Amino acid sequence: MNMQSRPDTAKTTVETILVPVEGMTCASCVRRVEKAVASVPGVEESAVNFASETLSVTPGAGFSAGALIAAIEKAGYEAKTETLVLEVEDMTCASCVSRVEKALKSVPSVETASVNLATGEAVVTVLGGISAMPALAAAVTKVGYVVRLSGGAETASSRSDAATDDPRHPAGSASAAGDGREARREREVSGLKRDFLIALVLTLPLFVMEMGAHLYPPLHHVLMGLFPGNTLYLLQFALATAVLAGPGRRFYVKGIPALLRLAPDMNALVAMGTGAAYLYSLVTTFAPGLLPSDARHVYYEAATVIVTLILLGRLLEARAKGRTGAAIRKLAGLQAKSARVERDGETRDIALSEVALGDVVVVRPGERIPVDGRVIDGASSVDEAMISGEPIPVEKGPDATVIGGTVNGSGSFRFEATGVGADMMLSRIIRMVQEAQGAKLPIQKLVDEVTAWFVPAVIGIAIVTFLIWLILGPEPAYTHGLVAAVAVLIIACPCAMGLATPTSIMVGTGRAAELGVLFRKGEALQSLAQVDWVVMDKTGTITAGKPEVSEIVTAEGFGETEVLRLTASLEARSEHPLADAIVRAAEARGIVLSAVESVEAVAGFGVTGIVEGRRIAAGADRFMVKLGVMQEAGPNSSPQGGGAITADLTAAVSRLADEGASPLYVAVDGKLAAAIAVADPIKETSARAIAALKARGLKLMMVTGDNRRTAEAVAKRAGIDAIVAEVLPAGKVSAIRDLQAKGGKVAFVGDGINDAPALATADTGIAIGTGTDVAIESADVVLVNGDLMGALHAIELSDRVMGNIRQNLFWAFGYNVALIPVAAGLLYPLFGVTFSPVLGAAAMGLSSVFVLTNALRLRTAKVTG
Repeated sequence: MNMQSRPDTAKTTVETILVPVEGMTCASCVRRVEKAVASVPGVEESAVNFASETLSVTPGAGFSAGALIAAIEKAGYEAKTETLVLEVEDMTCASCVSRVEKALKSVPSVETASVNLATGEAVVTVLGGISAMPALAAAVTKVGYVVRLSGGAETASSRSDAATDDPRHPAGSASAAGDGREARREREVSGLKRDFLIALVLTLPLFVMEMGAHLYPPLHHVLMGLFPGNTLYLLQFALATAVLAGPGRRFYVKGIPALLRLAPDMNALVAMGTGAAYLYSLVTTFAPGLLPSDARHVYYEAATVIVTLILLGRLLEARAKGRTGAAIRKLAGLQAKSARVERDGETRDIALSEVALGDVVVVRPGERIPVDGRVIDGASSVDEAMISGEPIPVEKGPDATVIGGTVNGSGSFRFEATGVGADMMLSRIIRMVQEAQGAKLPIQKLVDEVTAWFVPAVIGIAIVTFLIWLILGPEPAYTHGLVAAVAVLIIACPCAMGLATPTSIMVGTGRAAELGVLFRKGEALQSLAQVDWVVMDKTGTITAGKPEVSEIVTAEGFGETEVLRLTASLEARSEHPLADAIVRAAEARGIVLSAVESVEAVAGFGVTGIVEGRRIAAGADRFMVKLGVMQEAGPNSSPQGGGAITADLTAAVSRLADEGASPLYVAVDGKLAAAIAVADPIKETSARAIAALKARGLKLMMVTGDNRRTAEAVAKRAGIDAIVAEVLPAGKVSAIRDLQAKGGKVAFVGDGINDAPALATADTGIAIGTGTDVAIESADVVLVNGDLMGALHAIELSDRVMGNIRQNLFWAFGYNVALIPVAAGLLYPLFGVTFSPVLGAAAMGLSSVFVLTNALRLRTAKVTG
């Protein structure tokens, strides 16, 4: 359990917390919970209500939600927490993120809090759920930001439950939340564009007057003639004041309070830098006698150009951030708006939110399938590329499953709704991608630690810079010191550091979703890039998980079609998986099955019956011995009843066994007629994916409960060298732990219920999406299309995302490390060069745009085909 330390100075108003507690069955349970809670430090009062199964807690100094949860769990019960997604406005840099996180964690009922600058959201695990919103909002407001529930109303405490809590239509609520975010994003971009254009129009005359006079000296004389005396400075003052009080007001409204709270952020740095230049210019304009004659300069144009360039940078940044969430919007846009449903004897169109489980839905040619379901009648081909990434349409007939959001082809069919709202695959995919995009990777902890002290350190460097120039610099020392200090403040804004990691995560997980790879946990992006071993299950992972007849070897006097017809007719009465494979093989050849009489199944051996007047027996070799068809188990025995096992049959059966196939022997009227080989075929892409994984330098192992001979045959054909066979689920876990004990990082790929423990034990669990829900819920990554190529794509994308993050962090940190000393005047003693604050503003804006643009490259990341 994640414990959070809570600085007492940051405590918000303490209110009673109501915590649902599960597992209480009697009055003694109540006493145990109350006793456990009373022992938790910081609990002033507590009481358990058995009827409502809730615990009320009044927290005091030193209270920790994590400690309370751990105490209740230790007593044998479960304290239920809720996860809230909050939208946080006005965050502009990495220091904002750490400040909001700290504020949220200061609320007593909060267990964990994670803030993402790129999404502008905070994910909070809290006791009491939505009842904690007033305290959360108060804590965030106290540090200067605005918070609301994601997809909610304008105030955090007035959420529209109809929009967010309908369990039948969370995809709709996700879409509504996305629409709300998009509207706010559009308003932000529109506001920034307006302010930038106003600032640009007002700044251009200032820039021309000041810089033009430096570049073309005669212009200075022209201006002095047009604006005699102090008139030129007054004109510049008027233009600069309009820029700073208008478009630039945002920096002062946010930055000065942050500075007064001793919690400076990017806005504070801009406010200090531009404010210093502006105030210095005011003194020159209205009280020049306070300055030495050689220090009487104005920097109105520097202040306004800085504001204009930073607004341009924020405008470009806002537009780029809008593109990082394109994957979610694209997924949400795949939903149908309505469904054609049969109700009360008629067919009518209804809203998607009104579709209920069990409804019969009619799909016409070219329509988007509204919800998940099972086909009742009709046939068509369906484009499932949005789920599987495969461009070839999939044929659908009776009993086939269809997925909401996919597109029907030219046919028509009716289906029963089996998944609506939250249970739709598309809804689950959207939810998984959103959760992964909001994740904070371990590498982000380093960024958080650095940015916690970064802004105060920059202010300190700026002050020291000014003092050094004032003491050691050439005249006019005031001017040089001011320019250098302002340049340090402006160039060091930590926007790029805050965006470096979350933007790459957002774009990377979105691209992965397009390829059918869902990162359920964002942390898997980092852990998957570090794996040494890829351990995989056999059945359903490497193989198709559906046995098929691979070969029929007949004895002398029997035909292949005849044997298959007789055997399939008999096996149609059996429920064994091998029997199903034989029946499907007969159907595929168009063989009509015959009636069967006197069917008798012998557990562990086989089945017998009368088909077309002939006694047929099918089963293992030991069954043939039991029936007297063979003298001993195995194809080399002598037959009874006059039949003969040829050398060809013997060699063929041995070969099939070496290839991993299971031979099913067939006897007709007491004579051995054939051996039917049934095998679980390797998926077409498995060998290709395994070869590509090995080419990346990864070590591969197959772990299976199947017999060693079959496992070795499959491993050989797939190209895997290391195998562990004939193990139970605990044996798979042991194999993974053995590799981990040797220092290896392990990814496990599996699909069955028996794979769930291994998926949870591995450093990264990868579930085949066509497998069981239990396996998927235990995994960190889900492969929607049930293909090992998906595991390769997940690893490739993980590498790309982590490489992209490292590039971003190198740029963000390297930019500051390299340019802060330059801005401070490091080059002046050597080359007589100083760094203009205007250039600093341009460089600062470009650093954020570079990080965002670099992250957006992941939208087109290529993977192995």
